[in-house]
Amino acid sequence: MPADASDLSPEIDPTSPEADSAGTLSIDDRIRESVHRILEAGVLPPIVQAGHPVLRQSAAPFTGQLDAPTLSALIDLMRRAMHKAPGVGLAAPQLGIPLRLAVLEDTFDVDPEVAAVRGRQPLEFFAMLNPSYEPLGTERKAFYEGCLSVNGLQAAVLRPESVRLTFTDPDGAVKTREFTGWQARIVQHETDHVNGVLYLDRAELRSLTTNTEYAARWAQPDTTKARQELGFLPGPGDARL
Repeated sequence: MPADASDLSPEIDPTSPEADSAGTLSIDDRIRESVHRILEAGVLPPIVQAGHPVLRQSAAPFTGQLDAPTLSALIDLMRRAMHKAPGVGLAAPQLGIPLRLAVLEDTFDVDPEVAAVRGRQPLEFFAMLNPSYEPLGTERKAFYEGCLSVNGLQAAVLRPESVRLTFTDPDGAVKTREFTGWQARIVQHETDHVNGVLYLDRAELRSLTTNTEYAARWAQPDTTKARQELGFLPGPGDARL
C-alpha cells in the first residue's frame, strides 16, 4: 500500500519467464527458489504489477519453507523495498513470492487535520506471517486507497473501521492484535494481498481516479466532495487515502 503516488523503478525482474525455472517445482521449492534469486541479486526487485498471476492467487501458508536467517533477510529486503516505493505496506506476492508474508510500517509525517479525520496514527514496523482478520463492530468508512501494484490509480474503498488481526511473527509466536482507523486499513489491504485480492476488487468504481486527478480535485481529508461529484456511496461524508 503506497504512502503516496510513487513508482518503484524496475532494476531486476525476478518474476520474468527468463528468471523462472519453476514450472515443475513444488510450491515450497518455488518459494525458496524465488527468495534465493531475489536475495542473491543484490538489488531491490521491482514491485509486481496488476495482471501478473501471482497477485491473483491465494499465497501459500508459511510452514517453515525458509530458515530463520533467510526469512530475516527477506523481511529486511521487503522493508527496504517498501521504504523506497514509498509505501506503508508490502506483501510477498508483490515481489513475485507466493508466500503469506507482509511487512507494515507507517511513520510518515501527516497533516494533523488529515490524520484526525482518517484516524491515522503511527504504526511501528512489524512483519506478519499467515495473517487473517475479522471486523470488530459494524462501523465502516470509505477512504481513497492506492496500491504499489496498481501504479497511477486510486479509488475509495469501504472497509471496517476496526479489526482483530491474528498472525504469526517471524519468531514463530502466534499473536492477536487489534487495530483501528488507518492502521486497520493497512492491515486489511496487505492481508487481502496474500489472499489474491486487490483493493480494486473492493473499490467503489465510480470513485476511480488517476493520481493526477486525485491531487487536483479530491485530496481533501475526507471523501465528501468526491462522493457528491462522482456519484458514489451517497450519504454522510467518509474519507480517503
